[in-house]
Amino acid sequence: MTEAAQTANDAHTPAEAAGATDLFSKFDPLIAERQALMDTGVRDPFAIVMDEVRSPTLAVIKGKETILLGTYNYMGMTFDPDVVQAGKDALDNFGSGTTGSRVLNGTYQGHKECEDALKDFYGTKHAMVFSTGYQANLGMISTLAGKGDYVILDADSHASIYDGCFLGDAEIIRFRHNSPEDLGKRLGRLPKEAHKLVVLEGVYSMLGDIAPLPEMVAAVRAHPNCMILCDEAHGMGFFGEHGRGVFEEQGVSDDIDFVVGTFSKSVGTVGGFCVSNHPKFDVLRLVCRPYVFTASLPPSVVATAATSIRKLMHAGNKRAHLWENSRRLHGGLTEMGFKLGTETPQSAIIAVILEDQTQAVAMWQALLEGGLYVNMARPPATPAGMFLLRCSLCAEHSAEQVETILEMFRAAGKATGAIS
Repeated sequence: MTEAAQTANDAHTPAEAAGATDLFSKFDPLIAERQALMDTGVRDPFAIVMDEVRSPTLAVIKGKETILLGTYNYMGMTFDPDVVQAGKDALDNFGSGTTGSRVLNGTYQGHKECEDALKDFYGTKHAMVFSTGYQANLGMISTLAGKGDYVILDADSHASIYDGCFLGDAEIIRFRHNSPEDLGKRLGRLPKEAHKLVVLEGVYSMLGDIAPLPEMVAAVRAHPNCMILCDEAHGMGFFGEHGRGVFEEQGVSDDIDFVVGTFSKSVGTVGGFCVSNHPKFDVLRLVCRPYVFTASLPPSVVATAATSIRKLMHAGNKRAHLWENSRRLHGGLTEMGFKLGTETPQSAIIAVILEDQTQAVAMWQALLEGGLYVNMARPPATPAGMFLLRCSLCAEHSAEQVETILEMFRAAGKATGAIS
């Protein structure tokens, strides 16, 4: 084979073989940036494989035992014996999957039990389980607010919230992050007769800051035809007397129309949900596309979720220990001189902000080599120009582990110049 023929043969598409651009060409700058990063000798931050997971806080990565500080496993339920056993029993009794959507052949006894657990946990009349938390936001927002309606959302909202707006074709109105004043101003400019859905989040996942929900609710209720949806993906489990989320802790439970959440954080499995007291809520099962046209969760997953949710109702001691961990880690990192996303510990998420991508990558790799796994985040996931390491604490982290984590940060920070 000639060299030219070999080159053409190695090309992935006819367009590439001809030297033309194709649909992937728009990603070339990102591909080049990633390759330049890899050429410096660092590990690919987005290709880490956990060879073994030993507990909610320990894994083996490339043969090295590693403390996990980037899992969102806030309440440490993934290895709870009752939760694991429920999944095993469901596999034996119902098989590995449903092979259908909820409205056709995909609703099993376990799905109803999971929704019953959610209703008991939140004290609501209705609950609806989705296959992922992303689909819960996608489904609820796109179904509630369509063409001619308005969705008003925080500028720092999660991608699933924005995607729900796009799918539903509602007009999107953004307000400044965590600004009740700006929220009120923007609502005041909209037609009074128009239907509006205001989407709030209890905890924002990048910086770990929480929303001033009472002030936001007051701003919303000053205007007509508004409903409020609150995403408690990162608040469920450890905020509030019952662990329902920031909306419970801040005393606005009666003012929220819809609460959306996920099973992939504190619950310790996968899936999403929405709970509500609205009398017409169940009609959504017939009109919500991400619910109607998606295969339902496997029986083992809803069984583990239901068991975990019911145990979280009585997890006060775990919540208290998680807050102890958060205060200690935040305080220790602050004392060392790290710049953090919040001045005080507001949640189980602590963001360490670095100068640029080079320093963030160096710090991330130094921590990993030292035996600590955290998440590295960069734009567009973070605000423009911000590079950070995101730590998510677990109720199963021991006090000793937190001290070890602090020493790892001290060593990596000094080695990379992040702290003096």
